[in-house]
Amino acid sequence: MKMETPTVFAGLRLRNPTILASGILGLSGEFIGRLVEAGVGAVTTKSSDVRGREGYPNPTVVEVPCGMLNALGLPNPGVGLMKREIMEAKRFGIPVVGSVFGYSDEEYVEAASTVEEAGADAVELNVSCPHVKEVGEIGQNPRLLAGVVRAVKSAVRKPVLVKLSPNVADIAAVGKVAEEAGADGLVAINTVKAMAIDVDVAKPVLAAGFGGLSGPAVKPIAVRCVYELYEAVNIPIAGVGGIVSWQDAVEFILAGARAVEVGTGVLYRDLSVFSEINEGIRKYMEDKGYRSLDEFVGLAHRK
Repeated sequence: MKMETPTVFAGLRLRNPTILASGILGLSGEFIGRLVEAGVGAVTTKSSDVRGREGYPNPTVVEVPCGMLNALGLPNPGVGLMKREIMEAKRFGIPVVGSVFGYSDEEYVEAASTVEEAGADAVELNVSCPHVKEVGEIGQNPRLLAGVVRAVKSAVRKPVLVKLSPNVADIAAVGKVAEEAGADGLVAINTVKAMAIDVDVAKPVLAAGFGGLSGPAVKPIAVRCVYELYEAVNIPIAGVGGIVSWQDAVEFILAGARAVEVGTGVLYRDLSVFSEINEGIRKYMEDKGYRSLDEFVGLAHRK
C-alpha cells in the first residue's frame, strides 16, 4: 500500500504537498480532471484583477538555456469572469486558490472578495510580478504591502497567501512584514526579473523588454529565499521556482516549505510531473523512515 503524504498548508488540507502554480494552465473542466488524475494536491488560478488586462504584444515568451523568460503582462478577462473557472475547478474536490492583483488596496479587496464568493479556498495576492511595474512595486515596498494585506484580511474569511518577489534586498524582512499584517502563508518565489537581447537586431527579445525568469535556473535562488523565510516567520511557506523532480521538491521541504508549487515544470515534463514528484516523496519518506512531512519540514536548519 502506497504511503500518503497529506499536509496542511495555511489551513488548506492537501492530499499531498503539490500545487499547480498560478499562470500555467487554465482551469477548464478537462484540465482539472487531468490534473486530479495526475495527482495534484491543489490548483491556483491565473492572476486576475477587477479591470481585466490585455497584456503585452508578442513576443511574450522565449526559452533561454536556463529556463523560460516571459512578459505576458498579466492578461486576464477580469476577476468577474474568473468566477466561472473557480466554480468549475471546485467540482473536482481539491482546494482552489484564487490569485488576484490590483493597483490599490481597494482593488485587491474587490478582487479577493470576488474569488472568495466564487468558492476559492484561499486567496493568493500577487504583489510581485516583475514585468508589471505597478504590481511588482507593491511587493517591494513594505508600507504598500502591509496596507494591501491588512485590507484584504479585513475583508475576507479565507486564508490569505502572499506571493513574494525575489527582486528585493531582504526577502525575510518582506515576509515578516506580510506576516505582521496578517498573512496566513507565504509563497516564495515569483519569477526573477531578467531579459534577453537579440544580437542580430540589437533589441530586447521580449516586446516588453524585461521579463520574469522561471525554470531550473531560479531554483537555487528560490531555495535560499525559503530557507531565509523559514528562520524569520512563523507562518507556513510554499516553495516555488524550478521544481521539475521529486528531489527538487524535497530540497524545498528541507529548506522549510510545507507545500510546493509547480509551474514551468509542467511545461518541461507535462502533467506527469505531479505523480512523479509525489511518488518520489513517498519513496524518500520510506527510505528515511519518516511517517509524515512534519518530520522533515525545515530539517536542513538543524545545527
